[in-house]
Amino acid sequence: MPKKKQQSSIDRLPDDIREKLQELLRDPRVTQLDATARINAILEAEGHDDRLSKSAVNRYAVRMAEVGAKLRETREVAKMWIGQLGAEPQGEVGKLLNEMVRTLAFRTAMRAHESPEDEPIDPKLLKSLAISVYRLEKAASENLQLEERIRKQEREAAKAEAARAVEKVAKKQGTSAETIDALRAAIMTEMSS
Repeated sequence: MPKKKQQSSIDRLPDDIREKLQELLRDPRVTQLDATARINAILEAEGHDDRLSKSAVNRYAVRMAEVGAKLRETREVAKMWIGQLGAEPQGEVGKLLNEMVRTLAFRTAMRAHESPEDEPIDPKLLKSLAISVYRLEKAASENLQLEERIRKQEREAAKAEAARAVEKVAKKQGTSAETIDALRAAIMTEMSS
């Protein structure tokens, strides 16, 4: 049975003290040594037994910097794609996100498949992957149906607008009601094909 991963000293901190550490680490004027000393002083003042080591604070700062860098990179990529997709990016962004999640699911499945034989694949991971792929495919299908309905509504609105425009001009020129009806029917039929 695999050993349970031990919680780090920073993960065991009360939320308010962890938030104070994060605030100190974001301040470029505060060194990691100074942040460690300040947090240990707070822990001592509040009667906590735990103390932080310099290496624990360094590992945490490095991990937070990596998470921050990935988040900034993700935002930049999203801005780039949204900029390229133009005025109506919603559908395209959804497709892009679906494809990204599919890729992540595939990579995760491959990593699990490539793990050593004595290391079983986590059933929860398999279930999560299966559910994610199912939901992605269902959402993609629903998006296609929605797009088709929107296109159909737009075609119908265009036909009605064209028929109204022809009717208006025909009435001004004194065209009979039967001829106007015939023109309207012809427009509706022609634009449907």
